[in-house]
Amino acid sequence: MAAIARNLLPSGRRQRLLMGIVFMAIGVVGGALLIAGGLPRGARLALLLPFYMGAVGLLQYRDHT
Repeated sequence: MAAIARNLLPSGRRQRLLMGIVFMAIGVVGGALLIAGGLPRGARLALLLPFYMGAVGLLQYRDHT
């Protein structure tokens, strides 16, 4: 079995972790504001991008890629 390529330096991993946490927080706060504001459910689709970016950042941090 081939070895896993780990191509992130520690500074890059910290950056991905920070990006993941920030975008997840934006998604959670944005979701709470949309729900509290009584906006229609379709407006919550705008939260797809922050949650996606947060997940990508956290997964890259975890997998060193």
